Amino acid sequence: MKNKPRQLTRRSMLQIASGGIAGAVLAGGLPAVTAADSQERNKTEFQIACMTLPYSPFPLQRALTGIKSAGYDFVAWGTSHRETTDGKPTAVLAADASPEKAKELATQCRDLGLEPLMMFSTIYPEAEHGLEVLTHRLRQAGAAGVSQVLTFGHTKGGHRKLWIERFKQLGPIARDHGVLLVVKQHGGSTGTGQACAEIIHEVDDPGVRVNYDAGNVMDYLDVDPIPDIQQCADVVHSFCMKDHRNWPKDQDCGPGFGEIDHYRLLHPVAYTGRTMPLCCENIFAPLVPRPNEPEGVDDLARRVREFLETVVAGVTQGEG
Repeated sequence: MKNKPRQLTRRSMLQIASGGIAGAVLAGGLPAVTAADSQERNKTEFQIACMTLPYSPFPLQRALTGIKSAGYDFVAWGTSHRETTDGKPTAVLAADASPEKAKELATQCRDLGLEPLMMFSTIYPEAEHGLEVLTHRLRQAGAAGVSQVLTFGHTKGGHRKLWIERFKQLGPIARDHGVLLVVKQHGGSTGTGQACAEIIHEVDDPGVRVNYDAGNVMDYLDVDPIPDIQQCADVVHSFCMKDHRNWPKDQDCGPGFGEIDHYRLLHPVAYTGRTMPLCCENIFAPLVPRPNEPEGVDDLARRVREFLETVVAGVTQGEG
């Protein structure tokens, strides 16, 4: 899954482009590029991450150590954690925290061997201070080296126009900080990937893209995410991994525990050439109670990672 394609030198690329493959070989360059080589270079690099969100009843540090012990190399920051047994939830990173504070949190993760990939914006784009908060979140992410900031909300009541106006302002800011602003499905008028993609296409800025949440698509609108993702795959740059069951209970759950076919889900984006975070937002089993102890969450995190590693290995084999 982490194999990287061999690199062509600039000289070899020019020779190949001009038809001089044989000359490139004689000059000590690479051999002729086959169709298989080309496909290998276009393979999506899926990064399987666990969000801290499933560990929200426990301290953040315990979440990070648990995620690492479950075999992850990547992490996504959730929203809040209980730092004491009787305390109120504490924000992972406050909306007004300094970029330096975000950098410190990223260092805390990296010291444990976890690369942070994504963070919640914790605000809807249409909110009164949405533009200011999202701008600051992009600054935080840029300082921390976190590649994506996640947002979502509803575009009803004229909010669609406001979304597009704000995203057009935020796109250049995101790019200036080396970050993507990604928007996921959250019911209503933004409940499908197709609806989100229509907004992103209208914004037309490479700094704003789609995050795909198949569980939300199935949960909020009872829409099959498999045909839906085919309508937005060109602008999908990450996933919030969440499964869903309609039977025997209508309930979100962890990948592999629900009714969504993850092979079909990832197939449309298996050869984009992108680096694509798969951030596990829900890792829990359906029907049974959630674990009361963090060790139980660790076990579920490990099972979900193993499932997704198996799926990723399958969909990137060039079959189908």
